[in-house]
Amino acid sequence: MSAAAIPDVKALRVARSRRIRAQALVVLVLAFLVVGLWAASLMFGESFYGPSEVWRVIAGERVPGASFTVGTLRLPRATLAVLAGLAFGSAGVTFQTLLRNQLASPDVIGISAGASAAGVIGIVILGLNETTVSLLALAAAIGTAVAIYALSYKGGFAGTRLILIGIGVSSMLGAVVTYTLAQASAWDLQVATRWLTGSLNSAGWPRVAPLAATCAVILPSMWVNSSKLAAMRFGDDTASGLGVKVFSVRVWTIVAAVTLVAVATPASCGPIAFVAFMSGPIAARISRSASSLVLPASLVGAILVLASDLIGQFAFGARYPVGIITGALGAPFLVYLLIRSNRQRRN
Repeated sequence: MSAAAIPDVKALRVARSRRIRAQALVVLVLAFLVVGLWAASLMFGESFYGPSEVWRVIAGERVPGASFTVGTLRLPRATLAVLAGLAFGSAGVTFQTLLRNQLASPDVIGISAGASAAGVIGIVILGLNETTVSLLALAAAIGTAVAIYALSYKGGFAGTRLILIGIGVSSMLGAVVTYTLAQASAWDLQVATRWLTGSLNSAGWPRVAPLAATCAVILPSMWVNSSKLAAMRFGDDTASGLGVKVFSVRVWTIVAAVTLVAVATPASCGPIAFVAFMSGPIAARISRSASSLVLPASLVGAILVLASDLIGQFAFGARYPVGIITGALGAPFLVYLLIRSNRQRRN
């Protein structure tokens, strides 16, 4: 190496160190916001409980009033909101990175629609109980993902083909949902509609436990191996040249992302609209980094669910499910991304 090239190497190392510090700072700020919103969800409501009372409840002490309100009602709800946000955020950015398209989230390509259709059929037609509906939705989400992948795999993997087939499958499943709801009784219609919107109102430790176990197993592995996923943004050949085993990484990330969505959807009483779709682009705008966005997007997802749940409960005269708020935020965000994408293509 020539002496003239040494300063360039040093400059690259300095730039890389700055990027790492900036990314770490973004993650730290996002984590702080998650903890702050989670704590606010425990303290605020019809009755306010201070940090000391909340901490005593978490520590297992018996606090009159707070033990039930915080320990039984608010704590499972806030914890489920964090876990669902982490799951949807990481799954969404995984699909978007893998398919190199910001529209490629589980909301758009049909995976969430599979769970929704199964949930509505289980409620309206089969008359299943809550636990069985959740299991049926879990199986349907996985089955839908397998079907979409199989239909799009023709002599190779093409992200655009998968997205288009996913959109078509999502439209068909949406028609199934509409037809099923038209046959529903008044009571089943209310239950199914509440399930479709995505709600944390039925949050309890039995719902939290399977999602917590799934996140504990899958998320650390996704975060640790996120650099391999980031390399695939530049194409299979480039990623392979960098030492990434493209096929195995693709299969693992798809299985991991689908599992997170499949477990999070029934756990949170239906798909929480647009969280998976918004988390990745928001994380990219915040971090402005070429490195992996899995961890920042996970935290953004948790922030979106926690903040939307607080808004839905207390910002209006009536209480709205969290999915109503995220849907209201996500629709204009989708329009914004489409407009920006069209402008970039023209330029």
